[in-house]
Amino acid sequence: MHIAAYLSLAPLLATAVSAWSAPSYSGYQLVWADTFAGANGQLPNEANWNIIDGNLGVNNELQTYRRSARHVQTSGGGTLQVVPWQDAGSGAWTSGRVESKYTFTPQPGRRTMAEAQIRFGGNDVGTKQGIWPAFWLLGDSIRSGTPWPACGELDILETVNGQLTGYGTIHCHVYPGGVCNEPAGRAGTVAIPSQGWQRWRIVWDRTPGDWRSETVTWFMNDRQFHQVRGDQLNDQTVWASLTAKPLFFILNVAVGGNWPGYPNDRTLAGYGAMMEVGYVAQYSS
Repeated sequence: MHIAAYLSLAPLLATAVSAWSAPSYSGYQLVWADTFAGANGQLPNEANWNIIDGNLGVNNELQTYRRSARHVQTSGGGTLQVVPWQDAGSGAWTSGRVESKYTFTPQPGRRTMAEAQIRFGGNDVGTKQGIWPAFWLLGDSIRSGTPWPACGELDILETVNGQLTGYGTIHCHVYPGGVCNEPAGRAGTVAIPSQGWQRWRIVWDRTPGDWRSETVTWFMNDRQFHQVRGDQLNDQTVWASLTAKPLFFILNVAVGGNWPGYPNDRTLAGYGAMMEVGYVAQYSS
């Protein structure tokens, strides 16, 4: 789909929409959203989210995730705060990760859109070595035994070490190598204006009628910064793992790991290192 076809995606009545509401978009219906209502210091709605507790043992990350409102909490202002902490005594890192119980499958003949409004804590970027926030999707088949990356992964937003660069990436097929060049994946980048609020979106366009011409496209604040077409992968089964199978949302802040490296003596924990989310929403045309 050409960029021009997305120009109607500016929020309707944008001046009247708060940062904490899922916007309305011309040509799309809102299918599912969480706007993180709740008093300050509460866990998010567990009817919507699995709150991860434990060390997942991936990517050589340092953090242990905790099912604790200290790490994943509603702010009382219609946001979710995902906060990494470091124990003053042991130096161990803990953080938060939530995974949606809700799943969705991009439908043939339609455009499907997923987005969130996100900002980062106000600590100076020079104090964020090793901090790795992410808004992303995994194929639901991983919950029934399909290994990564065959399950499919679409990263809508990742950033590392406080750098004001956003990454949108797919992971797929086999590790290492494969059509997604694992472990790097197929990625695009965009400069982030500030640590303040930005809208991050991914759109599956399954309207062409031929999987080879279908696209997945990434946007920040309506600006396209990455796109992948089916014929670039040239494997219908792999393409389907990203575009035609159930997916679920993940919000987390990892600490350390193969990509960002590890915290240093300047790295600060707490709310200044958090990822804050105004809403998560999924739409269909």
